[in-house]
Amino acid sequence: MEPLSLQEYICSLDPTTLPRILRICSGVYFQGSVYEISGNECCLSTGDLLKVTAVALQKVICEDVGTGQTTELPPTFKGERGCPAPSRTPGPAPSGPVPEGGRDRGLTLQQALGKGQSQPVLCRALGPRALILRPVYEVHAAMDLRRDVVKIPSTLEVDVEDVTAEAQHARFSQPLLLSEVLAMAHVLPVQAEILEGPAGPAVFQSSWVPRLRQGQRLQLHGCSGSWRVLASAPGRRRHFLLASTYRGQLRMRPRQFTGVQELAAAVCPGRALRVVVTQDCEGRGLHVPPLSVGDRLEAMGLQGHGPGTRLRCHRHSGDEEEEEEEGEELLLPLDLGGSFVEEARGSRRYGLEELLERRALPCDVRVVAPDPALAGDALGTLPALRLEARLHLPVLVGSFCEEPEQGFEVPPRWMDCSVLLRQGPVRPAPHCAPVQELTEDFYYRLLAQLPRSEAPPPPRPPKPVQAGMAPRGNPPSSAPQSPGPALMGACAAPPVLPQRSASSLCGQRGCPGDADPGSDSSEHDYETIDDAIQKPVHKMQAIFPF
Repeated sequence: MEPLSLQEYICSLDPTTLPRILRICSGVYFQGSVYEISGNECCLSTGDLLKVTAVALQKVICEDVGTGQTTELPPTFKGERGCPAPSRTPGPAPSGPVPEGGRDRGLTLQQALGKGQSQPVLCRALGPRALILRPVYEVHAAMDLRRDVVKIPSTLEVDVEDVTAEAQHARFSQPLLLSEVLAMAHVLPVQAEILEGPAGPAVFQSSWVPRLRQGQRLQLHGCSGSWRVLASAPGRRRHFLLASTYRGQLRMRPRQFTGVQELAAAVCPGRALRVVVTQDCEGRGLHVPPLSVGDRLEAMGLQGHGPGTRLRCHRHSGDEEEEEEEGEELLLPLDLGGSFVEEARGSRRYGLEELLERRALPCDVRVVAPDPALAGDALGTLPALRLEARLHLPVLVGSFCEEPEQGFEVPPRWMDCSVLLRQGPVRPAPHCAPVQELTEDFYYRLLAQLPRSEAPPPPRPPKPVQAGMAPRGNPPSSAPQSPGPALMGACAAPPVLPQRSASSLCGQRGCPGDADPGSDSSEHDYETIDDAIQKPVHKMQAIFPF
């Protein structure tokens, strides 16, 4: 057929013959011109093919034959003034358009358009003058290398020709996201070409990340749904993602606890926590005996509810090497101070998976034997490593076509990009490094996305008694109160202090023991320390910083 303007072709198109394939011939938009359609840029070049799949009437422009003035009508127009009621199948209306010179028989808007654009019509609802109807359609079409359906107005100034007969077997390549390829395991392994690289800030500090850009050819070998561990080097501002395939040997590092409340927050149900006292702590009468440096405690769990909640502990009387059950049971109040360090038993090494089975996260470890498969294991040079969270992170195993022996793992959840699947051979999957270093910006973004802990916080320690007041609102005693013994019973420290041995994720995920942010501030009234003992307190805090 001869080329027609897009408007002429669509107005004469029979919708029952769809889909149709059109070729762009000429017009204002040619040779790579860019046209913005619904906020998206669409490049229409001479020779491009469009596969028209649907046509929808958007509006009708009515032009007064005598004056040239125009009026826009919606597709649901029935001949009534104002806002017409929508109708999926509009029927004849007495005041609808009527062909000029014809019988006084009303037509629907669709019927009037079927009479042809050049024939004037009359519509009493729009006035006594003859009108020319000019429809504007929205053309839905598929194009090569476009993910979504292109929606083009029929008034676009391009010429087209129908090439359905000769191009009915033409293929329209559809780009895919890596996240979509991840769900299409049946197409793997496959070659792919990147059409658009990952958006947003960099995730990994790796040399292969900047190479994920337009035009790069990849080999996608397969997918993996293994878990990962988020880890950080305390004080070093370095953050890592460890795969479950990491084969380095780890040794647990003892945790430190400031006060009984921190110690209670670290006790896991059904698993005792052994600690050693590192600071003398005076007792509180007969029920709370003093704690001495070197005492070995086994924290068993909480006992009681409300203000009377205590941490049940067993104090061993024998040496560390002796396996005897002698000792005594202690019930320590949560507001008791003190300083404790986790008891290290032996120097056993653990694999990553075994360690996670034995220790709840977060926990501090040290890599004592690097992964033998890594040329340079960066974790082995760090004095300490904090394992913070376990993540389920599906990845695609890939490599570059020009360097198929060096593999990498792309998490589409964080690094999605548009690719086009290509034909070609794919070599066997290469080895991928089990440790990836994260950028600092992405690390903090990831922390904000982690779910909050579902573990309930331990009970709040009882509110300290204010000066001059007896517990439970009893009248004040006439005897003078000496602040010395009460202060020493708390190890010369404020009653409740911020936790320091908890995970660095505290405040981000809600660690056990965190105060309720919505609680009344009146429950945090601390005791006032007299000026006479301010200097000793500051001195002890300088020696034992809490």
